[in-house]
Amino acid sequence: MNERVAKLAISTDATVREAMSAIDEGSVEIALVVDDDGRLVGTVSDGDVRRALLRGAGLDDLVAPHIGRAPVVVGPDSGRAEVLDLMRARSLAQIPIVDRDGRLVGLHVLRELLGGVERDSWAVIMAGGRGTRLAPLTDHLPKPMVPVAGRPILERLVLHLVGSGVRRILLAVNYLADVIEDHFGDGSDFGCRIDYLREDPARPLGTGGALTLLEDAGLRPSAPLLVMNGDLLTSFSVDDLLRSHADSGARATVAVRDYSHAIAYGVAEVDGGRLRRLVEKPVASWLINAGIYVVEPGLLSRIPRGEPFGLPSLLEDCLQRGEPVNVWQTNDEWHDIGRPAELRRARGES
Repeated sequence: MNERVAKLAISTDATVREAMSAIDEGSVEIALVVDDDGRLVGTVSDGDVRRALLRGAGLDDLVAPHIGRAPVVVGPDSGRAEVLDLMRARSLAQIPIVDRDGRLVGLHVLRELLGGVERDSWAVIMAGGRGTRLAPLTDHLPKPMVPVAGRPILERLVLHLVGSGVRRILLAVNYLADVIEDHFGDGSDFGCRIDYLREDPARPLGTGGALTLLEDAGLRPSAPLLVMNGDLLTSFSVDDLLRSHADSGARATVAVRDYSHAIAYGVAEVDGGRLRRLVEKPVASWLINAGIYVVEPGLLSRIPRGEPFGLPSLLEDCLQRGEPVNVWQTNDEWHDIGRPAELRRARGES
């Protein structure tokens, strides 16, 4: 049990006054009732206390009659998206975390899951891909809307960004754009503002070209722009990425990650027609582009208008001009769902 949750914990024989004190000190509008072994018995909200006082309870009366004894709880391994789903479905602002024995170990608070500090940076998510490799799943569904564990990939990305303090999100849409727009609307249901960059269906612009649509929409970012592919299932640290970019002084940052490939055969190393050695089934490793970038707003004017253009080309342009491009490595969860094998792996099917 962490220090904050310990302040919220009261015993089963606590008084109304003690419950009020815990609620006040914890500042999350709830007290958590535990038994002598630390197991969660129930909760007492500030509303429960008010109703008890209105019914005539005294401050020194036991709070036990006013405990909610069937609280919604989650385990320590529940992810942000799952918890937010549960909060939305049950209209909850707090959910206790308990271990497998029912002992209280933490507390999820809605306002913290949604990110306490709003960032200046906007995020642009490339969500226009058709995903032909995922057919027939994508015959009537945009690739970023393919579900994993009951939730569209794109929704997971949006919630991850919102939970990291990004409250302005631009979705670059093309194929079946109405499906995405109908799902997300203006973003208010997801704790952010969402606008749409609409490509011409007959002329996809690529990861870089779609950024020219910002100017067409009258949108001029003043802070570094976070740009990412819409078919990623990832829990990368937005804070670490943006901090690395700021500290580097670079014009752009590209996120990379380790990729290893096991060769199924013994490899012969040969020199001048003679065998130097045999390496049995070696593993080769590279750093690969993770499809996540940070771009300084001043670079947007370099992107050609009205034609396909990839962000890697913009990074190459920076290098040719002698401008630094920062590299930030993530070791967090990352799946490129545009690849059928990765989608199956993310769904636990292989």
